[in-house]
Amino acid sequence: MFRHLKKAALGVAALACATAFTSAAQADSYPEKAITLVVPYGAGGASDLAGRALAETARNYTNDQPIIVVNKTGNGGMNGARFVTESDPDGYTLLLSRVGMALYPAVYSDSPVAWDDYTFLGILEATPMILAVNAESDIKTVDDLMAKIKASNGATTYAASGPTAIDGFSVQALLTDAGLDPLSASTLVPYKGGGELAAALLGNHVDFLAISAGSLMPHIQAGKMRALMVYAPKRMADLPDVPTAKELGYATAAQVAGWSGLYAPKGLPDDVVAKWKDILGKVATNEQWLDLAEKRGSISVIGDEDPSAYVKSQFDLYHGLAKKFGYIQ
Repeated sequence: MFRHLKKAALGVAALACATAFTSAAQADSYPEKAITLVVPYGAGGASDLAGRALAETARNYTNDQPIIVVNKTGNGGMNGARFVTESDPDGYTLLLSRVGMALYPAVYSDSPVAWDDYTFLGILEATPMILAVNAESDIKTVDDLMAKIKASNGATTYAASGPTAIDGFSVQALLTDAGLDPLSASTLVPYKGGGELAAALLGNHVDFLAISAGSLMPHIQAGKMRALMVYAPKRMADLPDVPTAKELGYATAAQVAGWSGLYAPKGLPDDVVAKWKDILGKVATNEQWLDLAEKRGSISVIGDEDPSAYVKSQFDLYHGLAKKFGYIQ
């Protein structure tokens, strides 16, 4: 009997060793083919720029396998998000997430994807928002803008992806801080993606906007736009004379910020999760990644946040703002 038990124990041990060896081998061999990185917003915007920067940099650590960026837009980013959550959890379909992946479920109870329907691989960057006007505008400061909005009786316009998108909340938070009705004091004109939003301001189709720095910095640096305020904990190095929302006393607006993360479908194997943590750890110190982040006005935060806890805190923030603004009861 004891001989049989000993043989059984040896068999279990051998199986465990084989399983561990197989897992290690899979981790070493992953990836064995191209990886699809889904960007759930339009080309040219902050999420697209971040996705392409990650794809370009991370390829150095993916066994020379390419990372192919695919834009899947619509429904506030949820079309792309849902596509990823419905994909096989094998590490070959990933999501360049944005704040919208936490914000949309915080506002819409019928969201097709919950905030936690993913495997969280990491938070990549913080992306300050910038309140800006066309350089030809007579608006020089936030006070000028607020005065114009108050005098316009709702006729001033701003570009945003939607009232409950991050770039909608950025303006509405500012309006409520100024004692104005966040939904009627100024008129939202909807556009898709950071590229279209920036083009609307450049073409004088709207009076102002407050969107991600990545979509605006090239135009600000070219002298085509004027930055009035940044939504960031501290002033941006490239805009040292532009005050923050906190400095100007806009407490609600000061809570609004953009960010990028990397998600995978729920159920991603532990060895693939570990592989991506290793890849991201290398990306974090890669000069190309850091240089590209700086150029688009972003701050690399890889490894600084526990992704699950951070995304939950963002969900809670926007759920609270949605209640405050009357979008949900």
